[in-house]
Amino acid sequence: MKRRIDKSERKAAGRLQKPKNLNDHASSHWMWTWTKMGLLSVCVLSATIPILMHLFSDYVDLSRPSDVGLNHTVNIYLKPEEGVRVGVWYTVPEHRWKEAQGQNLEWYENALGDGSPIFIYLHGNGGNRSAPHRIGIANVLSAVGYHVLVLDYRGFGDSTGEPTEAGLSADALYLYHWVKAHSGNSLVCVWGHSLGSGVTTNIAVKLLEEGKQFDGIILEGAFLNGEVAPNQMFEHAFSWFYWKFPYIQFFLFNPLKNNIVVFPNNKNLQKIRTPIMFLHAEDDHLVPFAIAQENYRIAKQAQNSDERVKLVPFDGSLGYLHNGLYKDPDLPNIIREFVQSLKA
Repeated sequence: MKRRIDKSERKAAGRLQKPKNLNDHASSHWMWTWTKMGLLSVCVLSATIPILMHLFSDYVDLSRPSDVGLNHTVNIYLKPEEGVRVGVWYTVPEHRWKEAQGQNLEWYENALGDGSPIFIYLHGNGGNRSAPHRIGIANVLSAVGYHVLVLDYRGFGDSTGEPTEAGLSADALYLYHWVKAHSGNSLVCVWGHSLGSGVTTNIAVKLLEEGKQFDGIILEGAFLNGEVAPNQMFEHAFSWFYWKFPYIQFFLFNPLKNNIVVFPNNKNLQKIRTPIMFLHAEDDHLVPFAIAQENYRIAKQAQNSDERVKLVPFDGSLGYLHNGLYKDPDLPNIIREFVQSLKA
């Protein structure tokens, strides 16, 4: 005989199943919550890693370049003006690394006049001369057989002072004159990366006013003017400095507002008559490749020459982005050919 199930039993059965559904729902809810937290953590880490790298670079003893593998490099401090001291790493050509061991500053100063080409490297925004991509460029130039001097502008690394456009330009110009005083008739070129491209064109124009010029210029990841690249990289070209030293804002009235950044590459390139080579990754995520093409167009028109102005693109599939060109295996030959053209 079949047992009859009334409505009350059906309701009870429904109630008995309900806890199972609640558990499933709770499990799904927590799983989604943890997934969201995981995704949020990834986003936070992506934003934090560059900041952490910046902080950790501050703990490198910049007076000891050998600590980061530069064993034929000397640390120098120069004083471009009263109250300002800037740090410089000077690396001799790789073929002189053995004789460079244990040598003092006087030996390095004399080495500048050995006839090998010299590069002044002006780096980008934030960090200091110990950043991996900056060491990478120094190693490439040294391996090719050139002297290279990597400058930390005022306010960068262990250099004293507050960074301003005029101040950065003054520091780089002082280094150029210091190099010329020790280099004899050697070629003296400048390599400006990112923000350093603006410093480079500023002092190139300044040298023209003095009746002088670099023997050659390389601009890597160069922006069009200060309203383009620095604003793309940071809210303000020197905002990292005020974030790093927040107490300064209590003593200075609205410093960022008054610290106007121009770095007019587009205008400066119209005046420069020095041979220029632009290096730019097609996948540069901070300064679009179209800007490199515009800089090249301006410089080429100003100098009316395909020989004196060159643009070397790096395929986007290589993944070099804004800082990775030093990894390219063809870079040494590219640099060597450019320098050889300066001697012709």
